[in-house]
Amino acid sequence: MSTDRITEPVPADPAYTERVTGVDITEHGAPSINGGLGLLVVLVVLGVGALLLAQSPVPGIVLIVLGALLATGITIVNPGDAKVVQFFGRYLGTVRRAGLIMTVPLSTTKKVSVKVHNFETHEIKVNDADGNPVDIAAIVVWQVSDTAKAVFAVEDAEEFVAVQSESALRHIAGAHPYDNAEPGQETLRGSTESVAAELADEVAARIVIAGLTVIETRISSLSYAPEIAQAMLQRQQAAAVIAAREKIVEGAVSMVSNALDRLEGQDIVQLDDERKAAMVSNLLVVLCSDSRATPVVNAGTLYT
Repeated sequence: MSTDRITEPVPADPAYTERVTGVDITEHGAPSINGGLGLLVVLVVLGVGALLLAQSPVPGIVLIVLGALLATGITIVNPGDAKVVQFFGRYLGTVRRAGLIMTVPLSTTKKVSVKVHNFETHEIKVNDADGNPVDIAAIVVWQVSDTAKAVFAVEDAEEFVAVQSESALRHIAGAHPYDNAEPGQETLRGSTESVAAELADEVAARIVIAGLTVIETRISSLSYAPEIAQAMLQRQQAAAVIAAREKIVEGAVSMVSNALDRLEGQDIVQLDDERKAAMVSNLLVVLCSDSRATPVVNAGTLYT
């Protein structure tokens, strides 16, 4: 299935999020200035300190140490990434602006990708609503929306998405039959779009505690498990044969009715009810037979 179409992020279910707990940290901006200006300040402080070092060692050393400390706050943020800033274990904020940035000296930064991620689950075996084993896989398109939660609320955001996606897929697949549903009931094979939307809602509700957002989900693989695939194929073939036979009989009856009407309407031949029944029987045999009919030419009278 294609995943090139990106829709609006799927909102999380509040009823689900109220039942889960996580780290009570929300992303906010970190104190920062333009890195170019910060680098200029560092160079000026170091230059002045170097000049004073020969005349007044103590002020010179202080300025050099100060310049070195200021330099520890300079970092580079690449496009599509963000930097989570910590100061001795305390979360100071997140820098999303790309380029050369200067933040709090002596702070540590952790890179977090805010690009759109594409994850495909393993093909898993699960019983559908009718108890039939099916093999199913899905593609989940997700993105980090809260970098603070993505770093501090879970150990590994990508692994968290993988586990929760497969768990949600098992739940959704088990709630729907593969096919042959009751009227109005959604099936895995016939209602792929609805099932994918339902899966997106459930995955979004599961991963919101990690500051992650689901953009889209798609069912990428769906089939009966190998152990019942042959039996289900025979059932589908039988249903197809029945449907084809119904269509053939419907067409044959229409053709026979048209033939009788034209014969009588154009006064070509007059047939009593017994001969009409025989003609209908013969025409239906010819039209509905699997093999080619071999007619017998009657050279006698109609009633011998």
